[in-house]
Amino acid sequence: MLDGRKIVVVMPAYNAANTLQRTYDEVIAHTVVDEVIIVDDASADETVAIARTFPRAHVEVHARNSGYGANQKTCYRIALAAGADIVIMIHPDYQYTPKLIPAVASLLTSGLYECVLASRILGGGAIKGGMPWWKYLANRVLTLCENVLTGAKLSEYHTGYRAFTADLLRRLPFERNDDGFAFDNEILAQIIWLGAPIAEVTCPAKYLPESSSIGFWSSVRYGLACLITGVRFRFARWGIVPPLA
Repeated sequence: MLDGRKIVVVMPAYNAANTLQRTYDEVIAHTVVDEVIIVDDASADETVAIARTFPRAHVEVHARNSGYGANQKTCYRIALAAGADIVIMIHPDYQYTPKLIPAVASLLTSGLYECVLASRILGGGAIKGGMPWWKYLANRVLTLCENVLTGAKLSEYHTGYRAFTADLLRRLPFERNDDGFAFDNEILAQIIWLGAPIAEVTCPAKYLPESSSIGFWSSVRYGLACLITGVRFRFARWGIVPPLA
């Protein structure tokens, strides 16, 4: 615990057998972590078998592949049911360092913020870590567009390392969000809509051959979904469509 608050780390996993052990070991190295929840989205590799060897992990397995957003929904439902006060989501592909967990958790337990994003852009972590140039460019352009549409000033909307207070998660209608990759942007749009304070911390990144990544055309579809989310946010502000949350 940290300041008497239960800290739960959730990992939405899919074909993460090559990196899951390293990520888990670094997560539980921090004494502030009370519980680890791993949700496997019907992986075709040994992800589940490896996860079930972890003594401090709750492992949930989807019977069929449901999508990245659906995986996160399961993660958050289980974490809230487990009595989490702080929920930290980190991808198990070892792209993001779990060493930031105490810092991220402390920002939330301080009462100053309700959401924390670990940004690869702040401090140049994305480029130093080997992010492909076209992904970096797409990240910057999409973030600029989303900031204009939402009125926020985030350095990136696309990190797979984020944390929330349980109170915030309970207020968010995340169950109605996309079951795919658009989930990440939709939940951030909902947080901005509610006016919940968001902090960002600099996060180094590692782009390893075994790290998860979506292909070019999937990235294009994701980018379009991000823009649609931003436009819907703006239309909601103008009263043209229903509120986001």
